[in-house]
Amino acid sequence: MVKRFGSAALLWLLIGVATALAAQPFDGSPVGAPKTEIDKLVFGRLEQAGIPPANLCSDAVFVRRAFLDIIGTLPTADEAQSFIADEHADKRSALIDRLLARGEFVDYWTMKWGDVLRVKAEFPINLWPNAVQAYDYWIRTSIRDNMPYDRFVRQMLTSSGSNFRVGQVNFYRAVQSQEPQSLAQAVALTFMGVRADKWPKEQLDGMAAFFSQIDFKPSGEWKEEIVRFDPDKTTGEARAALPAGVFPDGSRARFSPSRDPREMFADWLIDPENPWFTRNIVNRVWAWLLGRGIIHEPDDIRPDNPPSNPELLALLEKELIAAKYDLKHLYRLILNSQTYQLSSIAASDKPEAEVLFAHYPLRRLEAEVLIDALNQITGTTEKYSSAVPEPFTFIPEEQRSIELADGSITSSFLEMFGRSSRDTGLVGERNNNPSAAQRLHMLNSSHIQRKIEQGPRMRALAQSKKTTRVVIDEIYLTILSRFPTDAERKTVETYAQSAASRRDAAVDLAWALINSAEFLYRH
Repeated sequence: MVKRFGSAALLWLLIGVATALAAQPFDGSPVGAPKTEIDKLVFGRLEQAGIPPANLCSDAVFVRRAFLDIIGTLPTADEAQSFIADEHADKRSALIDRLLARGEFVDYWTMKWGDVLRVKAEFPINLWPNAVQAYDYWIRTSIRDNMPYDRFVRQMLTSSGSNFRVGQVNFYRAVQSQEPQSLAQAVALTFMGVRADKWPKEQLDGMAAFFSQIDFKPSGEWKEEIVRFDPDKTTGEARAALPAGVFPDGSRARFSPSRDPREMFADWLIDPENPWFTRNIVNRVWAWLLGRGIIHEPDDIRPDNPPSNPELLALLEKELIAAKYDLKHLYRLILNSQTYQLSSIAASDKPEAEVLFAHYPLRRLEAEVLIDALNQITGTTEKYSSAVPEPFTFIPEEQRSIELADGSITSSFLEMFGRSSRDTGLVGERNNNPSAAQRLHMLNSSHIQRKIEQGPRMRALAQSKKTTRVVIDEIYLTILSRFPTDAERKTVETYAQSAASRRDAAVDLAWALINSAEFLYRH
């Protein structure tokens, strides 16, 4: 351990003991009767399984959870304190609405879709920087404008044009192989939640026929391509050898020389009666907000992987269709449910409790969210840039990691903490599992040490003329979004009295809280 933090380790242990012995700061009131249709279905299934739901989470937990899950950003100390002090009965619902309207919502969900849609300039995707910027801008604008999800998907499937100017055509460019079978697999994975590489060859070939006339034509501009429907791409014997278009449900398509087969597939896919389309997106959004899908993994929908709560999945599908594919409507339904607002402290040790959503699941912060949180707490920044390929890509130092458009622009921190490689669009490309290297970096690296010791926000807190009690409260609110318990405050005050200086005590406290599981995990 870095010598400077030798004494801080003792405080870290003492705080952990004080938190464990104190009145629990994470639980709120018992859940009571279900209030929404989601809760009726979830709690009914739990009752059948003999599993009690957790209590509702405390206000301090909720404000932190909502900020992280909706906008990928910690609340400031003032935001957390204001919410905790608010006595209005509808304050949680009001906070959800405010967060859904914030600019960071667009940044965070653009990042999430960037993983799914493989937004990456360099190997093995090779979109190149101009195309990445166009693709990211289109995704970002679609989310900002709350484009209905069916239109969002249809535009990606059917658009034509320059991949430097018509961002959505990069959906096809971002597939590593331009063979029709590979394009069909990408469509199935992204918009149906199905791993079509496991399908029989005849079934995959039938779907691939819809993408067999996509042409990728180079232009005069370096690395630019025109993605388009080319009815003359396959002619004569090659055209005769093409398999007939067969939809994944087994129904056949009759191709016309004058109509783009992609449009036929899009019409089939986004039909509300389609058995995959709506189910896939509601399951994916549920997994994004609650840590696991109703069908798990969310990109592995198949007959022998049934939903844990079929009625719940059907309800969400019905709601999204009725809302004309307004995803914000779906977010509100889930976020306002008691199910989402349950404590992470389980009331049952049965293994089915997590599968049936009896409590909120513990999840480590994503790499980008974690480094942004550290920078927000300390008032520091990160430097990101990429010199390959040309033109040189410059990232403003104040830009947050969740705003990075290009999956190729990375850092040792992002790589260590499991940022998605964006090579395949699979959920598993993002690795949020903790590792020894991550723990050592947080505990012992000069990178984290400099942020805590030299960051302007921590330095300002340590040097302020406020009372020790107020400084302790502000550090807790800044890092954990809650006030310390009485036991924690007493422990820290005692430690501060024996520290070499008030600054040392403040820095040690910040280091101890940043290295706590409470900070590193969503809860």
